[in-house]
Amino acid sequence: MRARSLGRARAPAPSGARLEPLPRPDPRATPLHGLIVSRRSHRELGRGVVTLAEAGALLWAGQGITSAGGARAAPSAGALYPITLTLVDARGVWRYFPAAHALSPAGAGDRRARLASAALGQECLGEAPLTIAVTARPAVLSARYGERAERYCTLEAGHVAQNVLLMATALGLAAVPIGAFDDEAVLAVLGLGAGHLALYLLPVGARRAGAE
Repeated sequence: MRARSLGRARAPAPSGARLEPLPRPDPRATPLHGLIVSRRSHRELGRGVVTLAEAGALLWAGQGITSAGGARAAPSAGALYPITLTLVDARGVWRYFPAAHALSPAGAGDRRARLASAALGQECLGEAPLTIAVTARPAVLSARYGERAERYCTLEAGHVAQNVLLMATALGLAAVPIGAFDDEAVLAVLGLGAGHLALYLLPVGARRAGAE
C-alpha cells in the first residue's frame, strides 16, 4: 500500500538523498500517542498539590516493579538497576524502594530552596510541590560492564525520566527535566555521598491554567 506523504520537511534532506515517506502515526491506535504529543516541559507551575497517590504513580513509572520476577518499569543493563529515586518535598527527603513501593525518610525539613540553589537558582525547583531526583551508582554495573558502567547509568536515567514525564502528562500535571546543577551540592541535599551520580532533577506540580 502506498504511504501517505508527510508534507514539506522542516529540515532539508541531505543532498541527493532518496526519501521513503512513512505513514503518519494513527492517534487512535494507542493512548501512548496522545501522551507523546501532549508532553511539554513546564517550568512555571500552577497552584495546587500533588497527591500521595500521584507521587506514587510517578515513582512507579520510573522504577516500579512490573513483573513477578522483579523487572522494573524502565530497562536496565543486565537488569542490575543502579538507579535510585529520591523525592524532595516540603516535609523532607524520601528514598523510594521499588520492591515495597514505599518511601523511607532520608532527611527532615524542607530542602527545596537548597535544591534550587544547587541547580543554579532555577526557581521551579523551589516552587514545585515535589521533585524526583534521579541518581545512580555505577559500581552496581562495573563488575560486568567495566568502563561503560557510567554510560549505561546515564542511558537508564533517560529511560526513567521519560517514563516519569509521560506519567505526569497522563495525570494532568506539569513537569520539566533539569540537568543543569552542581552535582556535589545536589547529592548533599539528597543525603547521598561518594559513589553516586546526580543525573536528573524532575520537578512536578499542578499545570497552570492556559498552559499548553
